[in-house]
Amino acid sequence: EGQGSASGANGDLYVQIRIRQHPIFSRDGDNLYCEMPVSIAMATLGGEIEIPTLSGRAQLKIPAESQSERVFRLRGKGVRNVRSGVVGDLYCKIKIETPVNLNRKQKDALREFDELLKAGGERHSPRESSWSDRLKSFFTSS
Repeated sequence: EGQGSASGANGDLYVQIRIRQHPIFSRDGDNLYCEMPVSIAMATLGGEIEIPTLSGRAQLKIPAESQSERVFRLRGKGVRNVRSGVVGDLYCKIKIETPVNLNRKQKDALREFDELLKAGGERHSPRESSWSDRLKSFFTSS
């Protein structure tokens, strides 16, 4: 108090801080959150992706048959708390990207793959299957 004037009577100093949004991470306390695009092949077959962290890059193992919106936790890759020194975690949500701008050969291969899934007689789409079951029970219980 009383330090805000360069000349004349001393006043109060007001400081306005604007925090710019990070292009990759959002923050909640000491934890960071990000979304990473993953190809449909990577999500289905599994593999590793490289993700950014505040301290560089890290490898994230994507298990086979991972679904979109799955969240992975990377311990100790968040923000260090200035008071306690404890480091938060990084939560990475995968977003499965649907291919775009496919050529004719790619579209034909995708159609063939879809037919092979249907011909197998097994359920290969867990969300679609559970949604279909709920829809059927909704109409039969009415």
